[in-house]
Amino acid sequence: MQVVNIIVKSMPAAFRKYIEPLKPYTDILLFVVALLAANYFWKFTVLGDEGGDQVTWFGFDISRPFDWMAQHIAHIVFWLIQLTNDAVVFLEPSTIHFDTGTGTKIVWGCTGLKQSFIWIIIMLIARGDWKHKLWFIPLGLVCAYLFNIFRITLITIAIEHHPDWFHLMHDYIFKYLFYGMLFGLWLWWTQFAHTHHTITTQ
Repeated sequence: MQVVNIIVKSMPAAFRKYIEPLKPYTDILLFVVALLAANYFWKFTVLGDEGGDQVTWFGFDISRPFDWMAQHIAHIVFWLIQLTNDAVVFLEPSTIHFDTGTGTKIVWGCTGLKQSFIWIIIMLIARGDWKHKLWFIPLGLVCAYLFNIFRITLITIAIEHHPDWFHLMHDYIFKYLFYGMLFGLWLWWTQFAHTHHTITTQ
C-alpha cells in the first residue's frame, strides 16, 4: 500500500484528482490486474495443442512437469472413481475409460498449473506481510491442487452416462468455480491482512 501511495503522490495533480477516489478499491484493482496479466501472459507464452503432449515456453520445451502432473492427477482420479465403480479402467499414460465407451484423457491443460501460476502472481502483487505470504501462498497452491482433483473427478463421473455434459462442466461451470475459489482465497487473505495490519499498528 505504501508503494501505491508513493506512486499516487508522484503523479501530477491533474491525474491525482482522478486516482484518489479509487484508493479504497486498491485491493480489488490489484487483484483484477494480477489475474488478467497472469492469465494473458500464460495464454500467449505457454503454448501446446489442446490434446497434445508437447508444451513450450518461448520456444523451450517444458513438457515434462505437465506430463508428470497429468499422469499423477489421472492416477488419483482413477483411484477415487474405482472405489465405487468397477466399470472403469486406466489406460496409460493418463486416460480413464468406462465400459459405456466414454472416458477422459487428462492433458497438460488439466493439470491446474495455470491456476497455480495465477495464484502466485496474485499474491506477489497483493499487499501484506511477507512472513504471512510465505505460508498463505502454499496454502492456496494446496487448495488449487485439491480443487482440481475434485473438479476432474466430478466431470469424469458425470460423463460416464452423460458425455454431452462435458463441454458445459469443463468449459463453464468448473472453470469459473475454479477462479471463484481463487477469489475466495484472495478475499480471505485481504481480510487477514487488514486484521493483522490493524493489530500490529495499534
